[in-house]
Amino acid sequence: MTRIERTFARLRDEERSAFIPFVMAGDPDPETAFAILEGLPAAGVDVIEIGMPFTDPMADGPAIQKAGARALAAGQTLRKTLDMVRRFRERNDTTPIVLMGYYNPIYSMGVATFLREAAASGIDGLIVVDLPPEEDEELCLPAREAGLNFIRLATPTTDDRRLPAVLRNTSGFVYYVSITGITGAAAADAAQVAPEVARIKRQTDLPICVGFGIRSPEAARAIARAADGAVVGSAIVERIGRGESVAEILAYVKDLADAAHSA
Repeated sequence: MTRIERTFARLRDEERSAFIPFVMAGDPDPETAFAILEGLPAAGVDVIEIGMPFTDPMADGPAIQKAGARALAAGQTLRKTLDMVRRFRERNDTTPIVLMGYYNPIYSMGVATFLREAAASGIDGLIVVDLPPEEDEELCLPAREAGLNFIRLATPTTDDRRLPAVLRNTSGFVYYVSITGITGAAAADAAQVAPEVARIKRQTDLPICVGFGIRSPEAARAIARAADGAVVGSAIVERIGRGESVAEILAYVKDLADAAHSA
């Protein structure tokens, strides 16, 4: 089992939902970003998503676009992101880490090189938003052969005819996007999410985690009641962008994690 699979098995036994924060690698600068990353497990998170900065983040709203731009301006690269995870693993060998982003930086490094270095650095899974199931041979299948979970996104427009293709080679968990549109564009509605999660669960045994549009502990709790996990990204990186301290960021994350765990 991967770290991701072990984590969700434990949470299932504990009858708890997961809390998953998203942070951008290198944002606002490498050392601050690492301090936030290193503090997340003590704040109660279960899985960490790390964004790979990219110049053309088509699925992201203004907050995450700005986070990626700050990171790139500070000199962040994909190789430095892997080095950051390797440094994290020197003190933490249990918290799962998922890289999230776009295919271009991976392609530029070379798939074989990237997968070898990602596995060696301690990455557990990938979310690559611009590679559809029809391109699974490009990265998804090689990633799974390298021991990494490949996590696919399902959306409100993923109907029952499309869903089997989305689920076919997905592993670790399914990331359900609660809204149509870009990240941070609207608020998630648990009443609308719950039936969609149930629909997906009829076709898979994988955990279903819900992201996009969760900004408060109350929203995290409501979504966690409807799903196997809640993901928060834009609301966290907005605070980083405003210059809040590492301690303030981690306190906010702890409030979200506590709420999700209390669902």
